[in-house]
Amino acid sequence: MIDRIPVPADDKVVFLTFDDGAEKDPEFLKMAADLKLPISMFLTNSVASADYGHFEKIRDNGSASTIDNHTLTHPNLRTLSFEGQKKEICGQQERLEKRFGKRPPLFRPPFGNYNDDTLRAASECGVSSLVLWRVSMQINNFQYAEGSALKPGDIILAHFRGPGELKGTTETQMTTRMLQRIQEQGYRIGRLEDYL
Repeated sequence: MIDRIPVPADDKVVFLTFDDGAEKDPEFLKMAADLKLPISMFLTNSVASADYGHFEKIRDNGSASTIDNHTLTHPNLRTLSFEGQKKEICGQQERLEKRFGKRPPLFRPPFGNYNDDTLRAASECGVSSLVLWRVSMQINNFQYAEGSALKPGDIILAHFRGPGELKGTTETQMTTRMLQRIQEQGYRIGRLEDYL
């Protein structure tokens, strides 16, 4: 389980992760490609599968973005039995492998909720790391798990969401604000997988 990457204190690098996959904004596709944003995409089958091709375009845009597992249906895994958790995690591993050609090594539990059964199920499904976060992007600003600023190695959580869930803000506008906040604090964006 990781929620911050251990990097030297003077290595001002943070990591972008986007969850779910409900919003499939063509403007975001262009932005991610133009800026070569390395994004770890944790996809939930029930919302992302309507257009997995959208996320494939992000993966293949030259940014070295990755497609990772966020379960089949986004349940609170702590409420499920071991077998129920394994079905959610392995089921998405199988769907992603069938669609994209490989099983993702990374998994994020919905809501960040997990227990010992989750860790065991994820391992049995071929997951090497359970990825959480220390910072989440809201509509306009960051919400920090601790303190009031980014720290080296922070994993940032954002979501593939559109104006309906972002109070009229687009995914591209939210991401622009997120990138501004990162730059204002003097950080650069790294590729999560390169640091694991």
